[in-house]
Amino acid sequence: MKLTGRDFLTLKDFTSAEIEYLIALAADLKAKKKKGILTDYFRGRNVALIFEKTSTRTRCSFEVAAHDLGMGTTYLDPKGSQIGKKESIADTARVLSGMFDGIEYRGFGQDIVEELARYASVPVWNGLTNEYHPTQMIADMLTMHEQFGTLKGLKLVYMGDARYNMANSLMIVCAKLGIHFVACAPENYFPNKELIAQCEAYAQESGSTLAFISDVMEATKDADVIYTDVWVSMGEPDEVWEERIRDLSAYKVTMDIMNNAKESAIFLHCLPAFHDLKTQIGKEVYEKYGVTDMEVTDEVFESEKSKVFEEAENRMHTIKAIMAATLSEKDLLEE
Repeated sequence: MKLTGRDFLTLKDFTSAEIEYLIALAADLKAKKKKGILTDYFRGRNVALIFEKTSTRTRCSFEVAAHDLGMGTTYLDPKGSQIGKKESIADTARVLSGMFDGIEYRGFGQDIVEELARYASVPVWNGLTNEYHPTQMIADMLTMHEQFGTLKGLKLVYMGDARYNMANSLMIVCAKLGIHFVACAPENYFPNKELIAQCEAYAQESGSTLAFISDVMEATKDADVIYTDVWVSMGEPDEVWEERIRDLSAYKVTMDIMNNAKESAIFLHCLPAFHDLKTQIGKEVYEKYGVTDMEVTDEVFESEKSKVFEEAENRMHTIKAIMAATLSEKDLLEE
């Protein structure tokens, strides 16, 4: 398997075999790190990290992964880059391609990272856009494989607002890998019909199923994985909170929901999560709307069923695999 020079923009661009390869490579690199085996295959190389949206996990994952692979990093925060402001996206891509061996972008529209990739002569990696979050998917799949020993045939239920990057990307990866996907949300919070049609085609090939169900107990019955995300995405106005709390409170992940799933079911969340009042936003929402948690209760988040911190660690191992696979001239699993 060789992915040399490939961009990593959305999992729609990758076959099931290629996705499975990245999961396997991530597991191999994780095992090597735990054993203290160096994987600094790319000494002397450098990558640029463009963050128009800030992040804890994505930034740390890319920086530590790059360091482990022997590479230097340059972090460009929202104020540290002129991309799309004083310099066009096309010009930025060509400038950075002359200095770096790869470019990560985390920000807004998918069209931005697509344009970066179009003009860059080095691999471009999508750290998150409004539409897709493909690096998170490889981490989620690795976490699930570690818990269950397999992926095909599992049932994953995504609860909450299923219109944006997380539900979109989970639907794609589940459909490609033979995982049964359920979006559990109000009808007006389901993914767009065009993407559903694409994923139905993937599901036909893999043997998975897609379902869109508003009844919480029906949707979560016998689930292997219950997944959720924050109800308001980065960049959305504060006034959206009231609307989402009103529309989505019935879709909060509670222990009753976890108990409705399989006994072996796990809870996943890409983080950060609003499960208590220990954050500034959590306190502000409580003062305005009187809620002590939002998309998940603290009881579930802190339970043994919750694998969110294993999932967060796996961001680093899987991002390392993505960078390594697209920069290497050979199959690193054969190393």
